[in-house]
Amino acid sequence: MAGHFEATPGGGAAVALDEVEISILRSLAVQLLELIGPGETPADGEDPLAALFAEGPSKPPSDPALARLFPDAYGGPDGAAPEEKSEEELRALSAEFRRFTENDLRSRKREDALAVVRTLDALSPDGSGAAVLTLTADECRSWLGSLNDLRLTIGTRLDVSDEDEGEAGSLYRLPDSDPRKPMVMAYLWLGALQETLVETLMP
Repeated sequence: MAGHFEATPGGGAAVALDEVEISILRSLAVQLLELIGPGETPADGEDPLAALFAEGPSKPPSDPALARLFPDAYGGPDGAAPEEKSEEELRALSAEFRRFTENDLRSRKREDALAVVRTLDALSPDGSGAAVLTLTADECRSWLGSLNDLRLTIGTRLDVSDEDEGEAGSLYRLPDSDPRKPMVMAYLWLGALQETLVETLMP
């Protein structure tokens, strides 16, 4: 179990983490929450249900990491491109889609990151600072979403491409003097956690 997730009865998963790993995961999840930003809170006297129907932004975020987390639906790097649509039409379609979906997507990503923080905070480490993190099936899905968001964010900050990751060990070969090395190692570690968590959820 050390270093990777294993399936548990009931569709959950467990992984052994040491004190440093717990601290890193929690810190990264908190930074992700700060990046995503707080949720909208209803003003005094405002119907809380109104927030559910509030329109979101129509333009993509200026921060490249946020733009990776909330990509254009059409025509962007990660978006589909309907046939026979002009660039202007694609921008209009993306803006309309974003207005009605980004708030919900932000809320889901925020809840996933909060689930990571809460489950880590609930751990009872032993004398050495290690603990076994045991997740329910629902918590597994939240963790999977957050691990993916963290890797997208770190990958964007590092300007890591699919080609970089696919090259045989290129990310591992960075010299220790390279200032990117700690974040690259975190990126690769999160990828290993994500991969083993996916495996536990497969039938």
